[in-house]
Amino acid sequence: MRKCKLALYGAGAFFAAIYGMNASWIAGVPDGEMSLLAHRGVHQTYHRKGLTNTTCTAERIDLLSHGFIENTLPSMQAAVDAGADIIELDVKITSDGEFVVFHDANLDCRTDGSGPTHKQSLETLKSLDIGYGYTADGGETYPFRGQFVGAMPTLDAVLTAFPDTNFLVNLKHGKTSEGKAYRDYLGGKDVSRLGLTASNRPAVPVMAAYPDMIIQTRKNTKSCLKGYLLTGWYGGMPNSCKNTYVAVPSNYRRLAWGWPHRFEKRLNAVGSRSILLGPYAGHGSVGLDELEQLGVIPKEYKGIVFTNKIEVVGPILKP
Repeated sequence: MRKCKLALYGAGAFFAAIYGMNASWIAGVPDGEMSLLAHRGVHQTYHRKGLTNTTCTAERIDLLSHGFIENTLPSMQAAVDAGADIIELDVKITSDGEFVVFHDANLDCRTDGSGPTHKQSLETLKSLDIGYGYTADGGETYPFRGQFVGAMPTLDAVLTAFPDTNFLVNLKHGKTSEGKAYRDYLGGKDVSRLGLTASNRPAVPVMAAYPDMIIQTRKNTKSCLKGYLLTGWYGGMPNSCKNTYVAVPSNYRRLAWGWPHRFEKRLNAVGSRSILLGPYAGHGSVGLDELEQLGVIPKEYKGIVFTNKIEVVGPILKP
């Protein structure tokens, strides 16, 4: 009986210690402010049913509530006006070595051009109507045709137009050569306001040249979350969690040891921040896009809120 009591006391003390090490309210509120990350600026959202990697999302946009399309200078200005602190944008390299802000590997979906984006010159890409393929009614109408001719911006144009805005640059081509070209492009630039999200191959040369840059890859995100589930109970932080954004789906947020404040402080200590997403439902995570979803954001949260509808949630979260 005495041994059983000792075992129970020992177990109780052990779990009490784990609770104490991970209790968010004991940790206190982290420094800094909550940030809003606008995915692709103010853009046309689309339904995700049956979505695959090859789906043309411009052909399934929701009913129009505004006149902006993704990855354009007006959409980014609208995002900043709505309260965005960080804008995620998609970048492709051209055949003549320039970087343009555009999402798709091929031009056929969104534009009046055709063929692989990276095989086109900057001159060709700048001549396109990038709003050509958008429709909300199955092709009966195309409301943006003719409105965005020549509107594909270069990355240089974006950084010049928004000198005080932070950006999360998404390298879309996925090749080491693209990463090397982007590394060279950054030479002499202020990289303190630039983060990077990419597959592992293009990220490696950028990491080597800029070890303190916030760099997010699918590989380090998975490794970080899995490792932290195993080590976070005693405060351990895997190396893969350093200098990155750690995406946390809202329906799994409480699995992060010390959520939210202690978790955020641990990330901050290794140069990282959390990004709170919408719920993961087996087809990828979405943003916090509706007003009724905002209740999952913790009081005094100091991480990053990811949204596809900055124009809706921004004025509420940052009036």
